[in-house]
Amino acid sequence: MKIAEPTIERLVQYHRLLERLREEGHRVVSSQQIGELLGFKASQVRKDLSYFGEIGKRGVGYHVERLCDHIVQILSSPKIWRIAMAGIGNIGTALLSNQSFRSPKLRFEALFDIDTRKIGSEIFGVHCWDASEIPVVMAERKTEVLILAVPARAAQSCVDLAISSGVLRGVLALTQGSFVVPDEILVVRVDIPAELEKLLFFLKQPEVIPG
Repeated sequence: MKIAEPTIERLVQYHRLLERLREEGHRVVSSQQIGELLGFKASQVRKDLSYFGEIGKRGVGYHVERLCDHIVQILSSPKIWRIAMAGIGNIGTALLSNQSFRSPKLRFEALFDIDTRKIGSEIFGVHCWDASEIPVVMAERKTEVLILAVPARAAQSCVDLAISSGVLRGVLALTQGSFVVPDEILVVRVDIPAELEKLLFFLKQPEVIPG
């Protein structure tokens, strides 16, 4: 079954909301309430959740704990993903310090940089190597995911080194630099300046509805 990327993005938001509702002691929640809390239409919430079977009751809503566990099963991988990060500047450090990345399904195995002050040190409990060691370290540690937070000029060279490890499967790109990868490697780009430009465009053109 092919699920659109925006649906998966909303599932992640549903999960975070349900975790909070569970912590607050809520037992039942409706699609209308979920929609209002997250800024979605109730019909969109029902449609998203219906992809994965009927898990709510008409007129009653969703059992918070049951729905939360159901979404966890959908999102969770049967394995622990080993992750490396290239570029330990302000963005990279901020991500490492974020508790959202301290998940049972994620394990930071290696950090890479060219700053001699960082190389050889432990940053938030993860060892930092020289960027030239990307192929060897990623291969040894079977690191399949690379978070790319390097300057634009270094993006392609870092990705090439990661590809040469023979284990790379996916790249989360936080850089504005362009790069190419083989078809079998999945790339997700998070371009914050571009997203800001998009937001400002829609603010300037209120008659245009974001698609």
